Amino acid sequence: MVKILNMKKKLIFLFALLLSIGNLSLKADDVTFKASAPDAVAMGEQFRLTYTVNAEGRELRTPDMSDFDVLMGPSTSTNRSIQVINGQSSSVFTQTFTYILMPKKEGTFNLAPATIKVKNANYNSNSLVVKVLPPDQSGKNNSTQSGSGNATPSTSGSSSGIKNDDVFIRMNVSNRNVYEQEGFLVTFKIYTLTETGFKNMKFPEFEGFLAQDIELNSKWTLENYNGKNYQTAILKQTVLYPQRPGKITIESGKYDIIVRVRTQKQVRSFFDDFFDSYNDVNKEITSAPVTIDVKPLPSGKPASFSGAVGNYTMNSTINSNSVKTNEAVTITVTLNGSGNIKLLKNPDVVFPNDFEVYDPKVNNNIKTTTTGTSGTKTIEYMAIPRYAGDFEIPAIQFSYFDPKSGTYKTLNSEPFKLHVEKGAGGGEGTSPVVSNFNQQESLKYLGQDIRYIKVTKPHFVSNQEIFFGSFTYVFAYIIIAILFIAFFVIYRKQVKENANLALVRTKKANKIAVKRLKKAEKLLKENKKEEFYDEVLRAVWGYLSDKLNIPQANLTKDNVESELSKYGVDEILINDYMEILNTCEFARYAPSQASDAMDSLFKQTVNAIGKMESTIKSRKL
Repeated sequence: MVKILNMKKKLIFLFALLLSIGNLSLKADDVTFKASAPDAVAMGEQFRLTYTVNAEGRELRTPDMSDFDVLMGPSTSTNRSIQVINGQSSSVFTQTFTYILMPKKEGTFNLAPATIKVKNANYNSNSLVVKVLPPDQSGKNNSTQSGSGNATPSTSGSSSGIKNDDVFIRMNVSNRNVYEQEGFLVTFKIYTLTETGFKNMKFPEFEGFLAQDIELNSKWTLENYNGKNYQTAILKQTVLYPQRPGKITIESGKYDIIVRVRTQKQVRSFFDDFFDSYNDVNKEITSAPVTIDVKPLPSGKPASFSGAVGNYTMNSTINSNSVKTNEAVTITVTLNGSGNIKLLKNPDVVFPNDFEVYDPKVNNNIKTTTTGTSGTKTIEYMAIPRYAGDFEIPAIQFSYFDPKSGTYKTLNSEPFKLHVEKGAGGGEGTSPVVSNFNQQESLKYLGQDIRYIKVTKPHFVSNQEIFFGSFTYVFAYIIIAILFIAFFVIYRKQVKENANLALVRTKKANKIAVKRLKKAEKLLKENKKEEFYDEVLRAVWGYLSDKLNIPQANLTKDNVESELSKYGVDEILINDYMEILNTCEFARYAPSQASDAMDSLFKQTVNAIGKMESTIKSRKL
């Protein structure tokens, strides 16, 4: 008996020790005080208002509740738990104050933060907004009466039939009259009077639009529609950008759902009144199609306009205004705003002719929300000066269309003054240069090799073996002279061609395109959809830019089509190129794409570039 009493004392002491440790850890934690209530309730429906604090609180002061009848409260409950993990103990304590309220009238009501005192400090809760909906016109409340705003719908009534207005899906469009490339929000919301599950949902394909989906954290909430209070939840939200003017219809979606309905049964015993019987019924519902009126962009487009629609700002900087020859110059252009920012083309930066220019590096930081797509696009332009002197890089222009004002706006930067000094490797163009137009690290300079003096012993030859003056000697001189002349002619031709950067780009167009297509093939095998389409689009635009000797910033579908016609390319091959460009631009932002479509596009691109290489004849520049 004495041992049992001693054991009880030890357990009580250990429990008290753990409680004290838990209380010490609680002091270091931040006190949280939270209020919760449903987002919407129906008139005549009770709901629960709770205040929860993770410490022992007192002197709770609630906001004005004169718009509600307080049926009960506050009722207080506490909960304490202790956890011991790896020898470390922690105490979790919550105290809850609960009120049962009933609204006096319809409308939207704001509940100000409540206050509570913990120790000697006061803490405020969050504020709440409660929307009081009118009662059902039928006089029945089909929604779940619970104290939380994310409750799942429950079944009401004893009929086993499912009417069309018992459960349906609406496609809500924020704006049905927009400009081309102007974004608008499409929301798919389910309305139900009974408990509903989802089996298969097939949303529209959004043909004629570029789609940007929004990440959802949806919950069930009460909403009054056509005189009935439905439990609603958002299934999908997408921002769409129309790609052509005219009337474009968003087709119907089809959705397979499972509805739980209460079955009729005959009461055979007393206990049958306490247990209901339900059946799961499969039902297919559709959302009605919606037609969007897309207005074309007005005339008077600025020369620097490349399809940007929205509201933007531009900032441009240069890494240094004074460099040496063969040192990199970087101009950074930052576009910030909202609109079709993912589709923006890079502004044109014009470097002096003697600069070696590289492909710009682009970094996107973009987010899509219910207000549209916004973020930042940063473009880094790199060039290397080869000669010393003072240069000026003209001002950078970027134009966009503002749909709110219905006008075009142009942003301008300041021109950049650049002083280039002669570098250690020579800045007057005396050193021959071997250039690789893809990577800055591949630049190599020749003419700097060290020629060592030979220190081996001489080799003496007998006079009978004299080669000087013989027929073989004279013939060798003739051969050497012919080879020298041939080498000189070829060398001069290569020097002349290498000096013409446009001709070098034209010759290397196919090689660079093949390299990019190999990378695209690797992305295809890895099933990286967006990267694959970006690389194919980069390969096609880069090939056309090099082959036609047109900067990528000046390339458009219209001038590419006219330039290819000048080279004698047949219309079928031109249409193939236009189809590849359109497919890439649409498919990058389409909701889904099959792998066989990506494989077909890759083969089509390889065949088109091959045919173009055999069709176009290089012009003499």
